[in-house]
Amino acid sequence: MLNPDPKAIRTLLSRYADVQLRYSERPTLELQRQLDDVTYTLCVSTGTRCVSDALLAADRVLEAAAAPRSDDEPQAA
Repeated sequence: MLNPDPKAIRTLLSRYADVQLRYSERPTLELQRQLDDVTYTLCVSTGTRCVSDALLAADRVLEAAAAPRSDDEPQAA
């Protein structure tokens, strides 16, 4: 199971939202290429095959990163 870095996931989600918005306002081949690229990267990073699954998986990664840790869990060095 992949354990993606929450910071990287946040960056990808931000990039995805930005490119998707710009593409919806004025579709160009360059923005389509950027959207395809960030979608692919988001899917690979979350171990999914479609953007809707990738977005759900990204939400889970961010939720897990925000969850308080119990004292029983080992701390990262």
